[in-house]
Amino acid sequence: MRARRLPHGSTYVLVFNRRGELFVHLRSPDKDVYPGRWDVAVGGVLAAGESFDEGARREVREELGVELEPEPLFPLRWADEHTVVHGMVYRARHDGPFRLQPEEIVRGEFLALEAVAARAAREPFCPDGLAALVEYRRRPGGRE
Repeated sequence: MRARRLPHGSTYVLVFNRRGELFVHLRSPDKDVYPGRWDVAVGGVLAAGESFDEGARREVREELGVELEPEPLFPLRWADEHTVVHGMVYRARHDGPFRLQPEEIVRGEFLALEAVAARAAREPFCPDGLAALVEYRRRPGGRE
């Protein structure tokens, strides 16, 4: 799908701890899109016939090793030279610890939103995840 840049459904789950810090993670260098970049959202491409809610729960379970019920927030449309996404952004709360999926995530940590912005100014991040975070912060209640 992404190899041919076909439009697809995807989920973006912003995971916050009780202090309002966001979980950011370093993507595996083996990922097909945006390898070795930081990401602010857990998530991914929907499986055939899968709803956004089902996909969000599955991706959190696979990537973080925990069961969560993410809260749907808003749709996100994203396109660049790599991908065309019709996505849904979610919020979840968990303090960890996580069992990170090594095929997807090298490492991760919770950061204050200001620290996320500072890191994004100096290190490569997934642009679609940053777009989700920018829109989240623009909306009422998106300041954590």
